[in-house]
Parts: sequence; C-alpha cells; structure tokens
Amino acid sequence: MKTILLHVHDDAGQEARLQASLDIARATEGHISCAQITPLEYFVGTDPFGGMYAVKEVLAKLRTQETLERARLEARLETEGVSWDWRQFDGNVVQTLVSYARLADVVVLSQPMRNGDPLTEPIPVVPDVAIHARAPILSVPVKAQALNVAGKAMIAWNGSYEAAHALRFALPLLRLAESVHLVEISDDAREFPSTAATDYLSRHGIAAEMQEIPRAGRDAGAALLHQAAELGASYVVMGAYGHSRLREMMLGGVTRKLLGESPIPLLLAH
Repeated sequence: MKTILLHVHDDAGQEARLQASLDIARATEGHISCAQITPLEYFVGTDPFGGMYAVKEVLAKLRTQETLERARLEARLETEGVSWDWRQFDGNVVQTLVSYARLADVVVLSQPMRNGDPLTEPIPVVPDVAIHARAPILSVPVKAQALNVAGKAMIAWNGSYEAAHALRFALPLLRLAESVHLVEISDDAREFPSTAATDYLSRHGIAAEMQEIPRAGRDAGAALLHQAAELGASYVVMGAYGHSRLREMMLGGVTRKLLGESPIPLLLAH
C-alpha cells in the first residue's frame, strides 16, 4: 500500500488514525497523503433569526483548531521518517474522501461514534465512504494505539463479492502478517467456498488457515468478534455490506455490528 489517504480532523480519533497510517507507511514504504477537510455541511445555516451568526462563530472556532492541528501534525510528521504531503479542502467530507480515494491504496478513518460532536469527535463517514470509494477503508477504533501489520490477520469470509474485494485489496498487508486466518460462520450462504479463497491466497504466497466457526445461536457479528479475540488478531479484513437508500447508507447487520463494537481495526471494501 503505497498511497495512504489519512483523514485529518482535530478529534478524539486523530492520534489513532495517524499511528495506523504511520505503521502502514513504514511497513510498505508508503506515502501518507493528509486530507484536512473543513466539514462545511455541519455549519451551513439558514435561520433568519440570527442562527447564521452562531454558525459562523463555530466555523471560526473550527478554523482556528484546524490551523493549530496542521502545525502540530506537520511538526510531528517531520520527525517520523516517512513520505507525506498535505491537502486542505472545504466541503463535504464524504464526497472529498471518495474523490481522492480514486488514487489511494487505503483510506484511514475513525470507527464511527454515536452522536458525535463534529468539533471534538470523529465525523461518522466510514459507512458512506466504504460503500462509494474505490479503495479499501481502514476503520480505526478511537482508543487503538497501533496497527501491528506483522501480527495476526483475520479474514471474515462468506464467499460474497464484497468479501472477495476486501481480500484482494488486503494482499499487501496479508503478505506481511505473522499468520492469516480465514474465518467462516458455518451456516451462512456462500457464493464461493472458502477453499477457493485459500487457494487464491496460496498463489500469492500467503498460507492461510481456514476455520469454520459454528454460529451456535449467536449473531454472526458477535461470533466474528469472539473469534478475532480468541485469535489475538491485529485486524480484520471483511466486506462492507450495504446499499444506498434515499441518499442514506444502509449497512448490513454484520458490518454494522463490527463497525460499532470492534476493538481492533477493520479493513473494509464494498
């Protein structure tokens, strides 16, 4: 992964996103492209009774935060020994990230948080970017301290096109993993058997261990989270299941479960 698109925003997840990007860049000799986007959609008001002035005050506060954050991160990046550049944008965060993801190998975002304050918490863009971008998304938990690229990798496999896309996108990282575990929940329908996936990985020099896990009455997402914990996986590769309805992303249940509760990074692709 040579081009890493990092979403920059002064929020609780910034350090985790930055550290994950640095870990990938060092492991792959990659380049970090920092995208600092002023989320204008959160601060556009049409209130005829003074609301617009309040919005302008909040936007001015955000501009100050962005200036300070840029100075802080640029000083930090100068000491990290990786290649990087900085891009500043105003506009819709999802649309901007999707546009620039066209020439990125991975987009690093924060795991969504409920009821996020756009001034202090990560902007919840993972679902929309994952569905519309033509690059995989790394969803990083706010409290993550690092991405152990050389650790154990788990692939959540169900034979779907989404899972296959995620697997192929993940090849540069999977080659660096200590071990690769392809996990399938036993009663899920399959379009391609898991042996086809392990054969595919083998042809790329990756020896994957296939594991079929019984659902045992559990939610599939809960079963995958349990298995990732049992394995001590550093990250999970999985398809992003969902579709757009009335301009709003509707996530599948398993994707929504893992995005909301995974304590480790998720590499997602639609």
